[in-house]
Formats: sequence, structure tokens, C-alpha cells
Amino acid sequence: MKAVILAGGYGTRISEESHLKPKPMIEIGGKPILWHILKIYSSYGINEFAICCGYKGEKIKEYFAKWEEEESEPWDIRLFDTGLDTMTGGRLKRIQDYVDDTFCVTYGDGLSDIDINRLISFHKEKKSLATLTAIHPPERFGVLNLSGDYVMEFHEKHGGQDSWINGGFFVFEPGIFDYLQDDFTVLEKTPLETLAKEK
Repeated sequence: MKAVILAGGYGTRISEESHLKPKPMIEIGGKPILWHILKIYSSYGINEFAICCGYKGEKIKEYFAKWEEEESEPWDIRLFDTGLDTMTGGRLKRIQDYVDDTFCVTYGDGLSDIDINRLISFHKEKKSLATLTAIHPPERFGVLNLSGDYVMEFHEKHGGQDSWINGGFFVFEPGIFDYLQDDFTVLEKTPLETLAKEK
């Protein structure tokens, strides 16, 4: 199985760091967030990665060019230039030819202790086109309305005590690409909202 990392955003919420480097390259414990994400997936046996680069993508390319000489992880990493202003769905659409089976997706700026194997098993058990993690948020994020195990609605930036948000780890079937139109497609808007309504 392959994992796709969306690592092209501008990082405007942490601009004091991201004007020098992209968010995925901000270090935690001496290693970039992106390295930690790959390590999470690798611990579940996923070692093939597509990294969708955009803003300051050259910093990511420089890091992994140097990394190949120094590290011994069993990772097969492909770096894709997915455009400077491309939205999340557009970045995914641009790497469509790289994936031909069930695949994982996450953002390049978030870490979690999610059980990836459990997420994949859940996805296969439900025979879903798209599966995402849902977590209880601070109130500044988008909200999911759930019915049992299914996402019924997907709304950006609402809140409340019983709210759920997109936790940022996904499993998709290649059919997701039918919902992604172009570079301006925001994955978290029309594609996921449409899928939620199709339940």
C-alpha cells in the first residue's frame, strides 16, 4: 500500500517558522514533521510514499536528497511538484497515475497516534470509497456529522461540545479521483461533502 502526503500548503498559521521552510519541514526532536509522518506509516509496513510538494518544495527535495545518502530507512519516496497554489484535492488529482489501488493520505503538518492498520481494516470492512479519522476538536476546525460509522455531513469551521472533526488521516479507493476536478478542488469541500451525502 502507498501513502500520499499533502505537503504543499503555505503554512500561514505558523508564519514565524514557515517563511523559512514549509510546515512539514519544521523540526520536532531534531527531525522534520514529515520524517515523523513517514515513520508512523513505516511502523505499519507502509514504505512507499508520494509527497505532494508546493510552497518551498525545494526544501523538501533538498532534505530527501541528503537523507538518501545518510539514512537507512526502507522507504521508497517520490516527490511530486503539485503546484504552488494547488488546493488539497488538486494535489491529490495530480498524482493520480501513481496510485492504482487502495491508498492512504494525510497532511504533511500533523502527527497522531492513530492505528493505521485499524483504519485500513475499518475501510475494507465497510467497503468504502473514502474513510477518514474523526476526532473531538478544539472548536476552530471543521465539523463532521456522524451516523454510526458513517459521515453524513462535512462542514468547515463550526463547533460545539458534540462535534467531530476531520483528524487528517484518510484511506481512499482510486474512485476518489472521479470526485476531484482540477487544481482548485478542495478535498475537504465538494468531494468529501458529496461523498457524505451519497451514503
